Amino acid sequence: MNYLVGVDVGGTNIVCGVLDLEGHILDTLKEPTEASTGSIQVIQNIHRMIETVLLRQNISLEQVLAVGLGIPGFVDPLKGIAVLAVNLNWTQVPIAELLAQQLNLPVFVDNDVRMYVLGEALKGAGQDYDHVLGVTVGTGLASAMVNHGRLYYGGSFMAGEMGHTPIEGVDQKCACGLIGCLEIFVSAPGMVRQAQRLISERNESILQACNYNSAKISANEISKAYDLGDSVAIQIFKQTGKLLARGLANAIPILSPDVIVIGGGVAFAGERLLAPLRRELANLVYPDYLQRIEIKTAAWINEAGVIGSALYAKQRVQHLQ
Repeated sequence: MNYLVGVDVGGTNIVCGVLDLEGHILDTLKEPTEASTGSIQVIQNIHRMIETVLLRQNISLEQVLAVGLGIPGFVDPLKGIAVLAVNLNWTQVPIAELLAQQLNLPVFVDNDVRMYVLGEALKGAGQDYDHVLGVTVGTGLASAMVNHGRLYYGGSFMAGEMGHTPIEGVDQKCACGLIGCLEIFVSAPGMVRQAQRLISERNESILQACNYNSAKISANEISKAYDLGDSVAIQIFKQTGKLLARGLANAIPILSPDVIVIGGGVAFAGERLLAPLRRELANLVYPDYLQRIEIKTAAWINEAGVIGSALYAKQRVQHLQ
């Protein structure tokens, strides 16, 4: 058994990869999730994708040590159940058992952000550090902690929901039902909200010429406007970086990471986001922490979840042996 399979299941797309036992990707395949077809069909799609990517590399199922999956939402990794995956419309889906029966292989499942951060910790921007705090800023805001190559879960596997920590000065209601959650502003939709508010207050912006609305705006568009010196875009990145710093300022003294890896779609903005983040952290965190912490963007674009899922499956198999 010389290979691993990692699968990153998103609400829109599934990315499936075959890797060697060291976590190096040999091949990947990306296809639509088709979440509206239901969990059974999605699992069949995953099964077919796994067989396809193995066939392309002339690898048989018998040569695969284990399969790992990253699933959005709340996951019970010990039972292999997707407890609640809103993006997939899944509740209590025993995906590990169902897929294992089809493949006749060990299958392990965990939360997709944890798998992403594990991939970055083991084979990405955090691979040279013992204590890695990973944060993904995209559709939402989430985090995970990896210590000496192992994930930290907290009680009921619920650690890492940084996006739902309350931030002073934010009074909007979050989709989770709470008031003032960090991800209301620190996320791609959150940046859209900031832009809409600033423009509604009659701030001049080149973005207005784009017939600016929530269906067209993206973090990438705001980045482009930033590079053109747009005052609204600059203000959005300053505010987003400062608010993210507030969330990290609560985590850093508790977790004391060696490195903070920022991933997700918004992280592609790079220093546009990280520069105000660092400046604000300097005002909020005791210097002895910051002097030893690196803050970096993720090394991988889409592959970290595949790598983390595969290596997680390897860890679980080794633990059972």
